[in-house]
Parts: sequence; C-alpha cells; structure tokens
Amino acid sequence: MWPIYVAAWSGTLGAPTVTAMSSPLLPPAPPPGWYPADEQGDTLRWWDGAGWTGHTAGRPPPPEPFPTLPWQVAAGAVVALAAPLVASKWILRSTLSWRLPIAAYIVLLAVVAYGPSLAWWRAASRRYGSGNARADVGFTFVKADLGWGPLTWLACFGAQIVVAVIVVALHLPTTGNTESIRENRTLAAFVVPMVVLTVVVAPLVEEIVFRGLILRGLASRLGTAATIIGQAVLFGAAHFDPERGAGNIGLVLVLSAVGGMLGGAAVLKRRLGPGIIAHAIINSIAMAVALSGWNPSQ
Repeated sequence: MWPIYVAAWSGTLGAPTVTAMSSPLLPPAPPPGWYPADEQGDTLRWWDGAGWTGHTAGRPPPPEPFPTLPWQVAAGAVVALAAPLVASKWILRSTLSWRLPIAAYIVLLAVVAYGPSLAWWRAASRRYGSGNARADVGFTFVKADLGWGPLTWLACFGAQIVVAVIVVALHLPTTGNTESIRENRTLAAFVVPMVVLTVVVAPLVEEIVFRGLILRGLASRLGTAATIIGQAVLFGAAHFDPERGAGNIGLVLVLSAVGGMLGGAAVLKRRLGPGIIAHAIINSIAMAVALSGWNPSQ
C-alpha cells in the first residue's frame, strides 16, 4: 500500500508537520500553499503538498482603511453644489438681456455651478482635513489609471445598460440632458466651450465633489455599501431638471447606477484617477452623440 502523507498541526507554530502513514482512513496532506513559519506569522513558507520547500515570503501588510472625512464635509458639499444649481437658472434668465456671447454664458454658468464647490473643497480641507486638498480627496493619477479608467467606464456602461433595460421595461419617462447641444451643434461659439466644460471640467469637479468630499464624508458615518449607494443617489439627483419634471426619472436612475460604479472604483483604488478618466469617456461619448444630431430616444 502506498503511504499517505498527512499533516499534524503544531500547537505553537501553526505549521504542518508531515508524517508518512499507511492507514487509508487518515485524511490527505494539506493542499499546496503558504503557511506560517514562525509563531508571529510574519514569515510564510511554501508547502508543495508533500513537503516544505525553501521558498519563504513575508506576509503582506493588511490593507489600509478607506480614508474618511467628517460628515460635515459631505453636508457642506451637497449645499455648495445644490444651491448654485438652483440659482443658475435664475442668473441665466436675469442676464439674457445683456446679450452676451453664448460662450460667455457657458463660462458664467460653469463658474456659478462649480465655483462654490471648489471653494468648499479648499475650505473643508483646511478646517476638517490635512490642509492638502488633493490628498484629502484622493485627487491623484498613476500610470495604471490609463487601464483602470477604461475598465471603470466598462463597468459604468454595463450598469447603464442594466438600468436602462429596467427603465424601458417599466415604461418610466426618460428625457436626455443634451437637447441644447444637439440643437446648437452648428454654432462653434457654443460647441467649443461646451466640449471643454463637459469633457474636461465636469469630470474633474464632479469627481472631486461626489467621489471625494461626499464619499469620504459619508464613509465616516456609514458602511461601505451605504456610502457608495448614498453618493450615487446624490449624483443622479444632481442631474434632475425641475423643468422636465417626471421626464427626468429614467435619467436620474441611469446616472445613479453610473455613480455607483464610479464610487466603487474610488473605494477600491483609494484615488479619483480611474473615475475621472471613466467620467470623461462617458461625457465624451454623450457629447459626440449629441453633436452628430442622432437622438437615441427617437
């Protein structure tokens, strides 16, 4: 009878000691793998299934906890974004009589919509964070983000498809937010600043606000899943247009799903780089479709 190798676990080291046994009733040896080689468990040794090898490795350090900010940072970010979004329409109506160039109105609305959020970012970093605004929200890029960004976009695209199918199946009203771009796509004075605003400015600022300030602020009070869902819902709600009313329901749901994927990427990678790239890809595709004149809803 061939001998069966089994492992008797040591009570002090926790490593298997191999002995040859001939009884077929004894269990087989433990599978190949890394096992603690000392009492502290800081060093691992490779067991090939039949005996120890000379390969050793240090135990990898535990992952660092997700960095958080006080909940006041998230609350302030919501206010700093919501108030200007409401005020921007009033400001636009009030300045129409000035007959400014279209590009000037776009820049004006961008400053009104995003200026307070950027100001809050700096103020919150000084009061509640480290004083390093970029580090406090994970506003960093690495070379690997050139790969992680498109992968994050694919996750967002998949989430969009799933939610869009549900929206269509439930016959929920959906109105896009690119009608003005489609209607004015032949005006260079309108298109150029809108492309810069949509493809460059919006991904940067919105990721700082939602996946930086709001995500990390909520994470100080909520669990990971609740934090990701919470910021995703807020992200979708930020794109609600009161003038469209219920017609925005489908769009809000789809963008909430996108926000969930972007939030998951921010938690997984501990930085905003992948989300910013993915966000820019999403907006670039939406802009290209709008400038082509094609209306997917028709």
